[in-house]
Amino acid sequence: MIVSYAEIEQICRNLHKSGLKIVFTNGCFDILHIGHIKYLKEAKTYGDKLIIGLNSDSSVKRLKGEQRPIVPENERAEVLDSLKPVDYIVIFEEDTPMELIKIVKPDVLVKGGDYTEEKIVGADYVRSYGGIVVVIPYIEGRSTTSLIEKIRKLW
Repeated sequence: MIVSYAEIEQICRNLHKSGLKIVFTNGCFDILHIGHIKYLKEAKTYGDKLIIGLNSDSSVKRLKGEQRPIVPENERAEVLDSLKPVDYIVIFEEDTPMELIKIVKPDVLVKGGDYTEEKIVGADYVRSYGGIVVVIPYIEGRSTTSLIEKIRKLW
């Protein structure tokens, strides 16, 4: 379900009251590929509800350059929403998901293996209240950037 900041705040309040374990991850998810799918499936195994903070188009441009994103935010959100492991998607405009992490207050913060725990935004915050941080191993050669490079070579 694609939701706003206000909606996710209320949803998370209810999930916490219910004792359900919230898993949070974030990213651009520009061109969905097998690396994303395996990552999201594994992320979901750490809790009951998986919430994705999805970088907005403007945020992706600032992070990845003017040529990105390839796929607009509303379409990226809809594709993610169709995946079994995903429960909620929130599009964020900021350069980092820190404000969203403070709203969600996840039990588990997950990022891919292209990050180290020290570089994960929100890791210290999540650990400060007893949450855990998980780094899921990166699948070599399976990235949006490598797909874009492969496509460019074909043209």
